[in-house]
Amino acid sequence: MSDPQSWVPTDPRSAPSREHVLSGLKGTDEGGPELVQLLTPEGVRVDDERFGSWAADVGVAELQGYYRDMVLTRRFDREGNALQRQGQLGIWVPLLGQEAAQIGAGRALTARDMAFPSYREHGVAWCRGVDPTELLGIFRGTDHGSWDPIEARFHLYTIVIGNQCLNATGYAMGQRFEGKVGDGPDAEATMCFFGDGATSQGDVHEGFVWAAAFDAPVVFYCQNNQWAISVPLEKQTRVPLFQRARGYGFPGVRVDGNDVLACLAVSRWALEECRTGNGPVLIEAFTYRMDAHTTSDDPSRYRLADELELWKLKDPIERVRVNLVRELGVGPEFFDSVQEESDELAARFRAFCLAMPDPGPERMFSEVYAELSPQLEAEKAAYLEYHASFSGEAS
Repeated sequence: MSDPQSWVPTDPRSAPSREHVLSGLKGTDEGGPELVQLLTPEGVRVDDERFGSWAADVGVAELQGYYRDMVLTRRFDREGNALQRQGQLGIWVPLLGQEAAQIGAGRALTARDMAFPSYREHGVAWCRGVDPTELLGIFRGTDHGSWDPIEARFHLYTIVIGNQCLNATGYAMGQRFEGKVGDGPDAEATMCFFGDGATSQGDVHEGFVWAAAFDAPVVFYCQNNQWAISVPLEKQTRVPLFQRARGYGFPGVRVDGNDVLACLAVSRWALEECRTGNGPVLIEAFTYRMDAHTTSDDPSRYRLADELELWKLKDPIERVRVNLVRELGVGPEFFDSVQEESDELAARFRAFCLAMPDPGPERMFSEVYAELSPQLEAEKAAYLEYHASFSGEAS
């Protein structure tokens, strides 16, 4: 890693200079020698004696499935971005560039495991069977999430940075207290997703402390996309993020977050460690945010095009496509079919969004408590009568 002080500008209010940014990028390029990688940016499959066996059985059909997952996820993500620009969504949180990190981890989860996302895990939601249209209400401002977290084994999105680490740790502690950890087929684990910026939040560290103290079966999955909005990684830490696990007494692993096979393998291993009672694990998926932090952000104000162009060469989807074509002989018919399916998904996603009804004023009462108290019932009746008076509907 580069000198943590080398990027700091003389005026702390100014943006990092070209030299500072490129120095930081060079210092973290390829993630260092600890990086686990099974599929190179050139699409060549390689082995890693530490975790290679956890993905050794991935054949042509399974790899095609991961390719499809990533393409479809990217397609509806791009549609969400466009819908926000056209005024149909209040905000959108893009995942462009992080598809492999999410699909690899999401497909490693079993049906019994539980996942706790932040607000960018559209790919994990896809793997858990949450239809993309069910994400729209959050960003359109009509609901807090329309899927059943227990049925999907995928918690609702968490907007407060890092708070899901406390929720996930508490849930994992419950799994241990209820005897759901062990060698049996019914063993469970929890996976918690967050970004590099969240590692500077107290909630994340408190989650680490409790998970370590109680041997909670939780995998902390940090998608290090290099930027906490406008703050570069070098300003947040003097050591690679995965090494922070040492301070809490559990393992930390850095994986190529643009390599779906490596993310799958490391996640499979980590989840199995937790299911069998070996306590928490921290995974740092070393990736890059190719788009803005959200549609309210302008990344051109704090990072350079050179950095973006370099990471385009490590595109997670392209390396799988190249491997399928060059090493596995997959023909154009497959890719054409995936493209057609992605276009159909985007059209359905858009049509659903445009047809979403605006919720009535009663929603501010109906979605807060399971049962309204007499006081709230009275407040609801008074408010609805007042609201109707503006449209001539009052009795």
